[in-house]
Amino acid sequence: MLHNAIDAQALIDLKILLVIACVLLLSPYIAKLLKLPVSATEIILGALAAFFGFVGKSENFQLLANVGFYFLMFIAGMEVNLRLFFTMQKSIFKRSIFYIILLYLISFIAVSAYGLSLIFVIILPVMSVGLLSILFKDFGKDCEWLNLAMLVATLAEVVSIILLTITGAFLQDTTLFDVGLNLLYLFAFLVFCLFGFKILGILFWWYPNLRLVLMPWQDKNEKDIRFCMAILILVIITMILAHLEIALGAFIAGSFIATFFNHKKDLEEKLAGFGYGFLIPIFFIYIGSTLNLHLLVELGVLEDALYLLLAMIGLRLVCALVFLKKLELKNTILFALSHSMPLTLLIATATLGFNAKVIDFELYSALILTALLEAVFAMSLIKLIANFKKVTNEYKA
Repeated sequence: MLHNAIDAQALIDLKILLVIACVLLLSPYIAKLLKLPVSATEIILGALAAFFGFVGKSENFQLLANVGFYFLMFIAGMEVNLRLFFTMQKSIFKRSIFYIILLYLISFIAVSAYGLSLIFVIILPVMSVGLLSILFKDFGKDCEWLNLAMLVATLAEVVSIILLTITGAFLQDTTLFDVGLNLLYLFAFLVFCLFGFKILGILFWWYPNLRLVLMPWQDKNEKDIRFCMAILILVIITMILAHLEIALGAFIAGSFIATFFNHKKDLEEKLAGFGYGFLIPIFFIYIGSTLNLHLLVELGVLEDALYLLLAMIGLRLVCALVFLKKLELKNTILFALSHSMPLTLLIATATLGFNAKVIDFELYSALILTALLEAVFAMSLIKLIANFKKVTNEYKA
């Protein structure tokens, strides 16, 4: 009997590997044909594979997807040089803080007015930089609105994770001592990171050759890749032991590499090539496979998802007006849309609310569908708006 059970699970895993191979091979061509982002196409293909029974329940698949997500957050962190936070203009910093406060304030007013659960005060403004980092592949690192969007989203994600930690602690019926302990761990980790960056900055200033020892210019043994992976694994272990959000640790680990080892210009390209070519697509395929396409025929779920989609994007468009003078209209819209893809944190928040019985299964399903629709819709709309003038000129020509 045990032998048959192992065989059955092995067959499921083999089918999943076949799906992954096919999606990795075909998704770039399908994305080009449908004029969709590759990541959105991978989510759709994952959903279709699950719908037709090619993807079953597998802990191995989930583990590999989690690794892909942590690697995505690591790559996202490599887009952020933390020195920029210390040199950020005061006017930009003040607008960023006001933008984040405005997100939660308007959400609280809207939730109170419609008599919704208070968990929506966290759901509506929730933000994640995971998918935002993918836009750098299309727009480059010299894109002003995207660089600003990444900096602001980094601050907003830290706020989202802190609020999610607090909410999760209360909803799980833990004691005030446990809540305080979780917050203390989070605060201690952030303070440790801050002092760590300061100390390392002084250390590398006094001993600049230390960078070259850890990451030499030329190395046949790939010491730079090994060092990055070691840092990532150590941070993940630390976050697990402290019961903190692993994604936050992975992001900060990536920022550490970007801040202190920017002499290795090809490092991010090497890591991104492996990540976007293998690990990260597995995460998107897995996310797609968790969507039950039968829900699309449920009018209530689809209607709720569309309302949530419009509410979350509309909220960001309104709040992003604080940057209108800085970015002008088109880039302000792109800025707001880039913050409208909180895929993983939105799913995490929905799961938290459902497990705590704050929201029912229909609303939980609507939130999962919203997270996926946002990823597809926002990315597609960003590319459409950004390339609108170029497409128009080509059409006139």
